[in-house]
Amino acid sequence: MWNQIRKSSGKLFFPESADCLSHRNIQVASETVHGEKLAPGWVTCDACVEESKLCKCDHSTQDLKSAVVDEADVENHPDHQANSSFAHSVINMIGMLIGLGQLSTPYALENGGWVSAFLLVGIGVICAYTSHLLGKCLAKNPKSRSYTDIGQHAFGSKGRVLATTFIYLEIFMSLVSYTISLHDNLATVFAGTQLRLPAWASLHKSQLLTMMGVLVALPTLWLRDLSSISFLSSGGILMSIVIFTSVSCTAIFHIVKANHSIPALHLRKIPAISGLYIFSYAGHIVFPDLYKSMKDPSKFTKVSIVSFASVTALYASLAFMGAKLFGPEVSSQITLSMPRHHFITKIALWATVLTPMTKYALEFAPFAIQLEHSLPNSISSRTKTVVRGAVGSFLLLVILALALSVPYFEHVLSLTGSLVSVSICIVFPCAFYIKLSWPQISRPVLTLNVILVAFGFLLGVVGTISSSKLLITSLERARHA
Repeated sequence: MWNQIRKSSGKLFFPESADCLSHRNIQVASETVHGEKLAPGWVTCDACVEESKLCKCDHSTQDLKSAVVDEADVENHPDHQANSSFAHSVINMIGMLIGLGQLSTPYALENGGWVSAFLLVGIGVICAYTSHLLGKCLAKNPKSRSYTDIGQHAFGSKGRVLATTFIYLEIFMSLVSYTISLHDNLATVFAGTQLRLPAWASLHKSQLLTMMGVLVALPTLWLRDLSSISFLSSGGILMSIVIFTSVSCTAIFHIVKANHSIPALHLRKIPAISGLYIFSYAGHIVFPDLYKSMKDPSKFTKVSIVSFASVTALYASLAFMGAKLFGPEVSSQITLSMPRHHFITKIALWATVLTPMTKYALEFAPFAIQLEHSLPNSISSRTKTVVRGAVGSFLLLVILALALSVPYFEHVLSLTGSLVSVSICIVFPCAFYIKLSWPQISRPVLTLNVILVAFGFLLGVVGTISSSKLLITSLERARHA
């Protein structure tokens, strides 16, 4: 799951050189997956985008997400200027981390008990440490520019293939979760609306609304203008801010009384909610690009500490606030628990509805760029656009079908965190660092990283088993019903 800064702030965060100022578009790419996973933007020339050629401009930043899968082209680019200050880097990393996970933290805390907040904080600390490890890996090999570069440097082509596979899997599963969120919130927004369906249609109203919402977003997959995609991702960030503010206003203005008690601990539910917590911190696939964009990469560790501390504080406050407000009735998406007829709730619901619709083009961008580059050069630009759009449309329809077949947000999100995000955020960074630093690594550091690999693997296995069982149980209940 990637996050968000408004386009109007682009020049503040990433100053341009004057050389290409007249024909550049500064764009801000948003969240991972897990994110939601949103990041510093890329700079490119419109002419280069249209002709699918390497841009000759003096790049000050690069597309963080396309760099994950398009490292070969990055290596051919001129060295870009690293212009991000400490403050800019903190803002961008926080933007990467805040995403879809914020909707589920109140549900996770209520189900796990207030003691599970220590797990939320602990995972945040571990993920901050593993982001530091990624920075150390990049420092060891300046040619590495992306997460998959680190994987290849550590374990060769197998490391690259493994990292790329998990990255695409996380993106795909995150988009399924976004579509489920779209389904649930659209059904609530139009709860009192009557829709007349054809006699032959076997769809529920919520399914039809979701299909309409996805079809509205479908044309964005045909966009090749990066500034348009950036505009969509910037809207996604704004929606996340609106959601958090709406929940806060519900508590501050006593629209709902925060009088529920939070249980101490539900140990049997910890494996499932651990996936929700892990997904909330997913952003590591774009951290290498943030590292490369910094004026002083030696401060990357401090950036990680400040960013993860801020995000953890936000998640914890939102989790306790939602659990206290709604207690056992809290939904897996906090917006669905808010008073339905209040105008603040309507704002939050629409923000949650619009968020997935801003994500499809951005999340699909890395795959689309790779797809275009894999096509023969003899194919015209228009044909490449048609192929790109057709494949993207097909994948989005597959995601829609899967989301409608498995409409269980908390279970899919937990499965994504346990099956994929835990590897990208904890296991892989520690394994990469151990391999790359083996001759110099001290025994205490080696022990720590081995423990974290084992912890991540254990958390992933038990979380995957638990969330899979819950998902299967929910599917069986729905079938019998």
